[in-house]
Amino acid sequence: MKDSSFLKPAIIGVAIIITAIILGAAFKNRNATLDSISVTGLGTKDFESDEISWSGNFSSKAFNAKDAYNIIIADKEKVRSFFLAKGFTAEEFVFGGVNFVKSYRTITIESKDSYSKTESIFDGYTATQSVSFFSKKNPELMKKIETVIDQTSELINSGIEFNANTVQYTYSDLPSLKHNLIEKATQDAKERAQKIVKTADGDLGKLKDASMGVFQITGKGSVEEFSYGGNFDTYSKSKTARITVRLNYMLD
Repeated sequence: MKDSSFLKPAIIGVAIIITAIILGAAFKNRNATLDSISVTGLGTKDFESDEISWSGNFSSKAFNAKDAYNIIIADKEKVRSFFLAKGFTAEEFVFGGVNFVKSYRTITIESKDSYSKTESIFDGYTATQSVSFFSKKNPELMKKIETVIDQTSELINSGIEFNANTVQYTYSDLPSLKHNLIEKATQDAKERAQKIVKTADGDLGKLKDASMGVFQITGKGSVEEFSYGGNFDTYSKSKTARITVRLNYMLD
């Protein structure tokens, strides 16, 4: 067996070498961090939606399904005539299928001993039908849709209660818009880095890495806060798109 007096110094020596390696690596990484600069650039653009989608629905009610269906078919023709009279062609709107729902009403039954109970009884069928509009890169049709939305209350004169949904505005070429914003944000970040380094009498080195932030679309002039998962406004015709890019440069 070897003398333990020789073993202990050897272990201590190895430990010193390992410690030196670890500290050296940590110091190197620390300097690498100090010899770099991270900047965030912003790309933003205001734009107008070129797509619009809008829909509404109307209903009829009868005690049996056949009567409810016949009423909804008659109402459908009135709705069709209404939109044709407003300047739409038959190809510019689409009717959905007829949906049936059984209706029930609740009654309260009083007993002689003051005990009461509620009971649901069948109250007929409700038939519902929808009509939808969509326009893409067609300003004239978009304008007609926007105009008729506020006129559907006129259908009440035909005995039809029309329920209009919220209009939706979208954009047909989001990929190109996003690429354009990435270029703007990247250029903005690079210019920021160059100004910072120049002011500090330094030199900008190679790009270490880059990362992209969340793509945001909000209504133009909106004060809505940015969301971690991204905002995608569909209620505003005029919108603002934003994206951030973070660049990390070495310093020479």
